[in-house]
Amino acid sequence: MSTKWKPNPLSMETPVNLKKRRIADVPPGAENPLAFAVSRRDGSVLDMVAQAIRHKQTLLAFQPVVLSRDPSRIGFYEGLIRITDETGRVIPARDFMNAVEATELGREIDVLALQMGLRALHETPHLRLSINMSARSIGFTKWTRTLQRWLDRDPTIAERLILEITEGSAMTVPELVIDFMDRWQVRGICFALDDFGSGQTALRYFKEFFFDILKIDGQFVSGIATDADNRALVRSMVAIAQHFDMMTVAEFVETKADADVLASLGVDCLQGYLHGAPTTRPGWKTPAEIRAAG
Repeated sequence: MSTKWKPNPLSMETPVNLKKRRIADVPPGAENPLAFAVSRRDGSVLDMVAQAIRHKQTLLAFQPVVLSRDPSRIGFYEGLIRITDETGRVIPARDFMNAVEATELGREIDVLALQMGLRALHETPHLRLSINMSARSIGFTKWTRTLQRWLDRDPTIAERLILEITEGSAMTVPELVIDFMDRWQVRGICFALDDFGSGQTALRYFKEFFFDILKIDGQFVSGIATDADNRALVRSMVAIAQHFDMMTVAEFVETKADADVLASLGVDCLQGYLHGAPTTRPGWKTPAEIRAAG
């Protein structure tokens, strides 16, 4: 069969247009060069993440969540997965999570984060740690078996584990999330609703969700000291959380002025660079343990 280009009377595609398309390296069917560039980028990200998982090039970074009234006291840490490329360069989750979250790789990343987090909890009896997961991992056999195996090995882990589910993820399958939380909360596990305020939550579900922690999205936190609108919104979020007996955490706290305002509004905990950046070398680990993990 000939592959020579032939005119299509139903198309405005001309040989000149085709030449431009080839020059731009945009294959037929691509919506536009930008869409093609995005797809190429996401494809390369997926390949990079898949290779990192295959070679176990993953780390867990720990960021402190401090009490707003006494920042010297740490309420818990959040465990944030990091992937390294072939050169050993650490790649933050924000650089790949959007591309992989809705794929099977997203589930595999959830399993790896859970494995590393549960191991840290087992090895550090005083540690309280939150781990991120997607609602897509609910019912994923590998994820569930990992959690059950570690709880059987060390029952004290449950009461020190917090599972964070983003607002957008929870709203994709709210009934499934509610049932999932009911089954594990009786074991002592806490749940946090992450990125609250990003616009996805139907407030009627608050009567059924029973999240233990509400994490206020950073877009309402950064610069709140000089933003009256965000102060009003955060005040409302705190009131909702208090009504439903949820602890509040403000994300992306970067200045003392913002921290002071958040404390005055009744926010319970603060998380952000002001009180500590994510690190793969937390203070409770010995140098020998850090070398072994690396």
